[in-house]
Amino acid sequence: MAPPLLLMLTLSALFLSPTVRSQSPLTTAYYRKTCPQFEQIVQDTTINKQIASPTTAGAALRLFFHDCFVGGCDASVLVTSTRFNKAERDADINLSLPGDGFDVVVRAKTALELTCPGVVSCADILAVATRNLVVMMGGPYYTVKLGRKDSLSSRAADVEGNLPRPTMSMDQIIQIFKSKGFSEEEMVALSGAHTIGFSHCTEFSSILYNYSKTSESDPAYYSEFAKSLRSACADYQKNPTLSVFNDVMTPNKFDNMYYSNVQKGLGLLSSDHGLSLDPRTRGFVELYAKDQKAFFGAFARAMEKLSEYGIKRGKAGEIRRRCDAFNN
Repeated sequence: MAPPLLLMLTLSALFLSPTVRSQSPLTTAYYRKTCPQFEQIVQDTTINKQIASPTTAGAALRLFFHDCFVGGCDASVLVTSTRFNKAERDADINLSLPGDGFDVVVRAKTALELTCPGVVSCADILAVATRNLVVMMGGPYYTVKLGRKDSLSSRAADVEGNLPRPTMSMDQIIQIFKSKGFSEEEMVALSGAHTIGFSHCTEFSSILYNYSKTSESDPAYYSEFAKSLRSACADYQKNPTLSVFNDVMTPNKFDNMYYSNVQKGLGLLSSDHGLSLDPRTRGFVELYAKDQKAFFGAFARAMEKLSEYGIKRGKAGEIRRRCDAFNN
């Protein structure tokens, strides 16, 4: 039997130090016994999907961000609306989420349900698939711990105010990130996700056309770039699916070119321009533009932190049989 003092210290560690114990309830070994093929199945799925649809990486990265920032990384954005509930994915800001992001998760979930049914959460699949796709595009590897449960709710009404819009001021965007525990530096690093993927013309049309009495487009744009964008997006009102690569220089490579672009007026969104103009964020843009290693390190750390934001555990969540619907 343990000495009384040792027993007291042990009990204290177990029950009186919740801050220590709650640092990360996730673990990289979560599926080692229950689904040892997990990593390989997700890897095979992401490789095949990215080869077939090269826009998958950007789509998954955006989907992951939109999921985590609304109630945590719990796959709530994957749920389909019913006649009784309008789900997150049907909030106006999520209507432009590309289908490839949803599809890669569904494919991996289907394969995993055949191998180890009822074991792997959709939230874990999305987190790992996103990391794998970032690496495939040349980005940094970062650790994704596992053990998330899937959400038990998904409401479109919860989305507004939790996701930054490109038309928001830098004050508003910084406040959204701060409310979730992310610094200006982390915000700038996560914005580097715009090095891949695309944006619909409707997302930046307000600063591209009829900007002011003296300027057709936002003066923050490089003039020739604005001209080419106006041409590319000319039919955006008739065709809302028109889109442009976020990084016009190296759109198929995860690198630090995004930061060089925004410095030169080659960013698409008003929020992109804001990063290089605001004194709170400009220094980080300058650092990441000249030092890709610094960007990769900061991005990896921020993604590891983001992937554990608002996770569900125990009875607060479930392992969905289908990623687009609750079990009951």
